[in-house]
Amino acid sequence: MGQLNGKTALVTGGARGIGRAIAQALAADGALVSVADVRDCTETAKAITSAGGLALEFSCDVAREDQVEALFRDAIERMDGVDIVVSNAGVILEKPLLETSLADYERVMGVNLRGCFLVGRAALRQMSIQKSGRLINIASDLGFGPREKFSVYSASKSGVLGFTRAWAREFGPHVLVNAIAPGPVDTEMLALDQMSPEWRAKEEQIPLGRVGKPAEIASVALFLAGPGASFVTGQAFGPNGGSVMP
Repeated sequence: MGQLNGKTALVTGGARGIGRAIAQALAADGALVSVADVRDCTETAKAITSAGGLALEFSCDVAREDQVEALFRDAIERMDGVDIVVSNAGVILEKPLLETSLADYERVMGVNLRGCFLVGRAALRQMSIQKSGRLINIASDLGFGPREKFSVYSASKSGVLGFTRAWAREFGPHVLVNAIAPGPVDTEMLALDQMSPEWRAKEEQIPLGRVGKPAEIASVALFLAGPGASFVTGQAFGPNGGSVMP
């Protein structure tokens, strides 16, 4: 019996990394969790069920309105509502501005910002009907402290922070909307096929001297989803090892 027993949750980008860790943490604390991703979510669902939790799997490209609407329709029907939504799906881009194509820009903004909008709108529509709910958007420390070669990614995550604050005002007092802005975390997103060795090394040059673990981000999501965060909205929590101190 956990603090989320009887609650329902939906996590996008849940096939791996931070999303998987959050889905597992919510399920371990008692929630029925729907996991959605463009990738196969089978391993996440298996990890949850093998630990005694409950999980549903869905395929969804968060940049596509029809797929997001179908996801929420199906998940809400199967779970009889949704109490917690974690908008986690995202992509990264390390590229000098003058080498960045419009296709690069549209891909990053499509997943990170358009996806946040579509998922958030669908979640808040349902939560407004229920007059309750928690929406947690996954941003980034680079939404606070942009750096060279990451301008499009930084802009997309700054937009996620903007959505979070505006929606917290618009949908209070019944719905709480918060963001998590992680620093460097040891996931596929920091793999060398995504980032240069130079930037990977720089990620460890922070006060805590290491990259974080997905479970360390999941613990913040678990707090925001639970009863201890009942007076928290419009905030951005930064489990980042000191990479940014806004």
